Amino acid sequence: MAGRKRAASRNHATNATASRPSRSTRSSARRADIPDIYQEMLVEAVSQPSTTLPERPLKRRRPGQRNEQAAKKPDPPEMTSKSEDENEDDVQFEDVPPPAATIETVYRDSDEEEDDDEIQFEDVDFSFPPPDIDPAEDRNKDLELDFSARTAASAQKTVDRRKPISKEEKNRRIEIHKTHLLCLLAYVARRNRWCNDAAVQDTLRPLLTKKMLKYLNPDSDLTQFGQAQSLKDGLQQVATMYKTKFQITERGLRRSLWAEKEEHLQNYQLPDDVESPMEKPDFREAAKSLRGSRDVGAQLYCALLRSAGVEARLVCSLQPLSFTSGGPSLGKPPKPKGKLSIEEQYARITKYDSTFESPATSDISPIRRRLGHPNATAFHAPTISQASSSRVTPPTPKRIRESSYPVYWVEVLDEGHQKWQPADPLVTDSFWKPQKLEPPASDRDNCMTYVVAFEADGTAKDVTRRYTKAYNAKTRKMRIESAESTGERWWQKVLRAFSRGYITDLDQIENNELTAIQMREPMPRNIADFKDHPIYALERHLRRNEVLVPGASASGTVGAGSTGPLEKIYRRSDVRVAHSREKWYRMGREVLPNEIPVKFLPKRPKQKMNSFDDDGGDDDPSETVGTPIYTMDQTVVFRHPPVINGRVPKNRFGNLDLYVPSMVPEGGAYVADELATRAAFILGIDYAPALTGFQFKGRQGTAVLHGAVVAAENEEAVRAVIGGIHDQAAEFEKERRTREVLKAWRLFLMNLRVRQRIWADVDSEEEADDPEAMHLDTGKAVADEHDLEDADADAAQQSENSDEAGGFMVDDDYAGGFMT
Repeated sequence: MAGRKRAASRNHATNATASRPSRSTRSSARRADIPDIYQEMLVEAVSQPSTTLPERPLKRRRPGQRNEQAAKKPDPPEMTSKSEDENEDDVQFEDVPPPAATIETVYRDSDEEEDDDEIQFEDVDFSFPPPDIDPAEDRNKDLELDFSARTAASAQKTVDRRKPISKEEKNRRIEIHKTHLLCLLAYVARRNRWCNDAAVQDTLRPLLTKKMLKYLNPDSDLTQFGQAQSLKDGLQQVATMYKTKFQITERGLRRSLWAEKEEHLQNYQLPDDVESPMEKPDFREAAKSLRGSRDVGAQLYCALLRSAGVEARLVCSLQPLSFTSGGPSLGKPPKPKGKLSIEEQYARITKYDSTFESPATSDISPIRRRLGHPNATAFHAPTISQASSSRVTPPTPKRIRESSYPVYWVEVLDEGHQKWQPADPLVTDSFWKPQKLEPPASDRDNCMTYVVAFEADGTAKDVTRRYTKAYNAKTRKMRIESAESTGERWWQKVLRAFSRGYITDLDQIENNELTAIQMREPMPRNIADFKDHPIYALERHLRRNEVLVPGASASGTVGAGSTGPLEKIYRRSDVRVAHSREKWYRMGREVLPNEIPVKFLPKRPKQKMNSFDDDGGDDDPSETVGTPIYTMDQTVVFRHPPVINGRVPKNRFGNLDLYVPSMVPEGGAYVADELATRAAFILGIDYAPALTGFQFKGRQGTAVLHGAVVAAENEEAVRAVIGGIHDQAAEFEKERRTREVLKAWRLFLMNLRVRQRIWADVDSEEEADDPEAMHLDTGKAVADEHDLEDADADAAQQSENSDEAGGFMVDDDYAGGFMT
C-alpha cells in the first residue's frame, strides 16, 4: 500500500516537473536557471514519507471524495515560492493578454481569499481560443503583466484642470470687459427711449382700468402709508392683468461666458429660441401682440406704467464678460448626432403593426365579427361617418430654459417715502422685495455685478448695492473697481455721460440710502471673502509692501473651519503702504534720517525685468537681510537745491530728476516741450534736461528725457524761442508745399504744350472724331517730368551745337575723315 502511494507520489511529481516547462507562468524563466540536481533532490524529499509523524489511519472515503482530496494535496514546487517572492520586485511586467484556452489554478492563502471575497469577476467563456492566436506558439510564451496602465490613466484625470490666466490675458480681458459694458449701457439706454414712445404707450394704455389708474395715482392728502399701500395695490392689480395677457415666446439676455478653447467657437450656433434683433417698429408690434421675451415684457411693463403717469425706472442687470479665470465656461459644442444607439433603435420599433390584416378576416367588419349569429355576417351595418371637429388643438408651447431670476425689472417711485421700490411681475412676482432678485453664485445664466436703473429722461444710476447681499465681500471682486487702480474713476466717468448734470434732493436721499446699505453689510464669515475687502483685512492677505500701524486693535476673529486656528480681523484703515527709499524718491519723497524700517522685504530668487516698478527697487548687495521699506509717515517731500544766479542744479549725468511736479527746484521752471533744450541752447542760458522716467526693453532701462528745467526768469524767453522755432518750421513746410504745387502746375503746363504740338496741324473736327487718338494722346501727355526736362535740354543743346561735332568744326567737304 505504501509502495503504491510512493509510486503515485513519484509519478505525480514527475508529471508535475514534466509539465512545468509548458506552462506560461511568470516564474518559468527563473526555474530554468536552477540546476537539475537540485530539482531531483526536491522531488525525492517530497516523495519520501515523514518519519517524525506517525501515519494516520485512512478513513473510509465517501463517493466523490477522492477528487476533492486529490485537489487539496500540496504542489511540490510550492516550496520554492519563498525564494521567488524575494526576487519578485526585480521583475518587469508587460501587458500581454493571457491565452483564453489555458486555465491556471492559483493557490492562495486563507487571508488572501477573505480579502478577495468582495471582488466581482466577469464571466468569460474559455471554451475556444481566439482565431488569431496559435495554441502551439502560446505554450512557449511568457506571461507578463503591466500594472502601470491604470496608474497612467488615473494620473490623466488630475491633469485636466483650468490653468490661471496670464497677466497679458487678464489685461486683454479687462479691455474686453470695458467695451462690453459700454455696449450694454448703450443697448439699455436705447430700449429705455423706446419705452417713452407715444405709439407704444397709446397701445398699452387701454389695458388699464379706471380703478387701476386710481390706485396707481393716489391722492396727496393721504398719509405716507396710505399712498404707499395704494400704489402697491395698483401694481398688484396691473401685474395680475399683465401676466395673463403677455406670452413669453423667446429667450432673453443671459450671462456671457468665455470659451476654454478657440475650437469651441468654430461651430457655435445661437439657440433657436433666442431673442431676435428688434427695431422700434418691431417693439411697437410687440406692444400690440404682447408677445416676446421676458426682457421685452419688462420693458413694455415699464412703458405701461409710464403711460399711467407713474415714475418708473427701467432696471437692467448687465451681463458682461468676466475678466477673471473662475466661473463657468461656454463648454464644448454639441457633437453631431451619428449612429443611433441600441436603446434608441429599440425605442423606435413599434410594438405592433396596426396596418396588418389577416386575409381571412380582412373583408369582414369588426362589428359583424363580434356578433354571435351564424348569418350575422350577411348583415351590412350602415357606415357612420364621424364629423370632423372644426376646433384645432393649439400647439404645445416649447419650454424656454432660463434663469429663475430676472435680468430686467422696473423700479417705481414711492412718493410718500421718497424711495425707489422694485417691481417684477413676470419672473419672481415680487414687489418691494429687492432681496429676491439676486441670483445665487451657482446660476449659470445670470450673474449680478452691475445693476443700472434708467429714468424716463435718460438718467442712469448704479443701484447694485440695493440688491446684493455681500457687495463688499463678493460682488465688488467681479467689478472693474477691483481689477484696476483707476477702475472706480473709469466707471464714474462712464456714468457721467448718462447724468443730468446736477444732483436733486431725491438723488441725495438715494445716495445716503445706498451708502448706509453698504456700511451695514455684516462681516464676512469665511477667510476668502476678506481678501481685497474695502473695510476689513487679515494679516495673511496683506501684500508685500503693506503693514499694520503700531498698536492696531482687532475687530474680531475668524477661523478656517471649525478646527482651524483663529485669526485676528483688522480694519482696512489700519493698513499702511510701505515702499523702499528708491520708490519713495520716484514718488517725490525722501525718507527721514535715522528712521527704523517697518519691514524688510525678502530677496526674491529672480528679479523682475522692470526693477523700477518693483517696490523693493534695486537691492543693495551689502544688504543681506532684505530691502528695508518705510511708510509715508517716515518720509517728507523731496526738494532739489534751489536755482541761484541762473545756475540749475544737475546730477552726475548732467540732467535733473523730475518724476513729479513737486521736484522742480525752487527758483526754476519746467518747460515741457521737446524743443526746450534747443531753445535754451540758442539763448545760451543754463538748463538741465528733465529725466521723467525710464523705458525698459528686456532687463536694460533707458532714461526718458522730456523738456528742460531753466531759471524762472528765463522761462518766458525760452517759450518765445520755442514759438519762433515752430513758426519757422511752419514756414519751411509752407515753402515745401508751394514748391510741390508749382512742380505739379509746371508738369501740367508742359503736358498741355506737348498736346498742342501734337495736334497743331489737325483740324478740330478730325480730332473730335478720333477717340483712339485722343486716348493715346492722353496717355502720352502723362509723361515723367524728368524725361521732358531731359528732352528739352537735348533739343536745346542740339540746336546750339548743330555746327559742331565732338568739339570740332564739321567741314561740308569731309565726312568721317574721307573725301566724299
